[in-house]
Amino acid sequence: MTDAKIAAERVDALRAQLNQYAYEYYVKDEPSVEDAVYDKLYRELEDLEKEYPDLVTPDSPTQRVGGRVLAGFEKVTHEVPMYSLSDVFSKEEIIQFDERVKKAVGGPVSYCCELKIDGLAISLRYEEGRFVQGATRGDGTVGENITENLKTVKSIPLRLQEPLTIEVRGECYMPKESFANLNTQREEEGQEVFANPRNAAAGSLRQLDSKITAKRNLSTFLYATADRTPFAVDTQAGLLDRLTELGFRANPEKRICHTVAEIWAYIEEMHERRQELAYEIDGIVIKVNDFGLQDELGYTVKAPRWATAYKFPPEEAQTVIREIEWTVGRTGVVTPTAVMDPVRVAGTTVSRASLHNADFIQQKDLRLLDTVMIYKAGDIIPEVAQVVLSARAADSKPYTIPTHCPVCHSELVHLDEEVALRCINPMCPAQIKEGLNHFVSRNAMNIDGLGPRVLAQMYDKKLVKDVADLYKVTTDELMTLDKIKEKSANNIYQAIQASKDNSVERLLFGLGIRHVGAKAAKILAEHFGDLQHIATADQETILQLDSIGEIIANSVTTYFENEEVHQLIREFAEAGVNLTYKGLRPEAVAAIDSPFQGKTVVLTGKLQHFTRDEAKAAIERLGGNVTGSVSKKTDFVVAGADAGSKLAKAEQLGIPVWTEEQLMEAEGDQHD
Repeated sequence: MTDAKIAAERVDALRAQLNQYAYEYYVKDEPSVEDAVYDKLYRELEDLEKEYPDLVTPDSPTQRVGGRVLAGFEKVTHEVPMYSLSDVFSKEEIIQFDERVKKAVGGPVSYCCELKIDGLAISLRYEEGRFVQGATRGDGTVGENITENLKTVKSIPLRLQEPLTIEVRGECYMPKESFANLNTQREEEGQEVFANPRNAAAGSLRQLDSKITAKRNLSTFLYATADRTPFAVDTQAGLLDRLTELGFRANPEKRICHTVAEIWAYIEEMHERRQELAYEIDGIVIKVNDFGLQDELGYTVKAPRWATAYKFPPEEAQTVIREIEWTVGRTGVVTPTAVMDPVRVAGTTVSRASLHNADFIQQKDLRLLDTVMIYKAGDIIPEVAQVVLSARAADSKPYTIPTHCPVCHSELVHLDEEVALRCINPMCPAQIKEGLNHFVSRNAMNIDGLGPRVLAQMYDKKLVKDVADLYKVTTDELMTLDKIKEKSANNIYQAIQASKDNSVERLLFGLGIRHVGAKAAKILAEHFGDLQHIATADQETILQLDSIGEIIANSVTTYFENEEVHQLIREFAEAGVNLTYKGLRPEAVAAIDSPFQGKTVVLTGKLQHFTRDEAKAAIERLGGNVTGSVSKKTDFVVAGADAGSKLAKAEQLGIPVWTEEQLMEAEGDQHD
């Protein structure tokens, strides 16, 4: 057998295995292997496809990674129209819908009720099981070809479990957590924020550069098909189950209801649970379950007669803006925040709401003492929806946008293509203090006792002017600070000294390089080994690393072009701060022979010999992955004293429970 034939067989086997793992992870939510196992097989496939480029196929898992930049989007005509649904807003309207349906079919009807996902409607076409085209709904007849972007969405299978030629439809959405993280990042970078997850999803899918879409962590729920024939099912509920069997994600919260009372009970239940969901919903879709009855009922010009969508009432509250505060972030972006009369909305009391930027204030014409309606974007972030103009005082005046930094009084500027105002004074005290706060934070150098109040005093009293100065501070100087006595000063000093031993990825993250988060910092540290090699690496070399894109690579190289940064590194070295990576390289971790290798572990209870972070680090050194909650995916639980609900759940699920002593023994075996 030739080398090429052996490679082709191995490539087929790898693709099948990786597709199965992706199905278990993204569709069934029951991963059977750890990320390290998937990553190792993925890298092997990548290497083989590079060596044998003729073996690359459009449905290979490696083709998910965004890379194509499009000139524009082609139009796609939907052979079967993508209808919208008629909306209802009350129980009475649902009763009327039910009566019309029963009258038309001449008897009682069962309904399949589903969550109305607040995303963007999409259509996916497969030929002999392979994904060939993805499109937006558009006007229902003509949409846009967004195939390259949809390939990056990991819940969309590139190859089905069966070789069917089908067209399926559903919703592409952005999870709440991804939405919050994206807006935080955009705000820090001075970009326009998205109003809600739906807009964020739509904007992500319409990127001409699919690399950007790939970073947005989108997901999908599928719920319909253009042609039911290949599915061989008779009901909507059956179709949802069949979609899952083929490798798609279908929302698990469906419910069969036989009466309006049951439908309304489902609506009330999901309205209550709405805050708990990882994605945003804006209502409930009610569909006649039986396909034969659907065909009998048919369509109007715009919508099916066999379905309707109940829209939740907007969760808004009315309050008054008393003040607008402007704060300066670590990167110099100046962000306005509305300070309001406290009001309860979507389950919590809210008294502050981000106004994002000056343009936002001017677009909504927000003024001091305005009465406004607020809501929670993505059920998370308090937002101002609109001004109640009827309540505005006759002598109200437009709000004056500041022209100078509220802290250092330097002139504020709009940089190219940014909507944010930015203070570009590198010596702005607010930026330096924010940088200090970031440097000592938990995911950075993790220095206990140095909170914002203490750091602000240290800066104001000229004990520190930058992060390197933290390592020059003495206990006597710390005792000059307000409310810091000898014991506290000693504790802070010891915490600062202890942080010198941190692995270098913490220091790298703590430097606050734009776009470099904790994960990117670790990837860089693992590869280059020390800060000096990171600082001198060129952009092309950095771009070769997995998960590192052009924006991060450019940001890193630009940062280290500054001589002031190299002086900072020299000061760290002189102070004895560790500048090397202390963790094991990925290949070393994969080679470890331990009971934790490739396993998911949960820590619970009070540990006697480890701090929680030390125990986590020990398990990771043994090849394990530590998560926060017990589930069917958990392989081990390490329990200390007074372990509570996590231990009980582990015992209920039959998950092995280890003692702290067993963990210590396993770690000791690696040093024998």
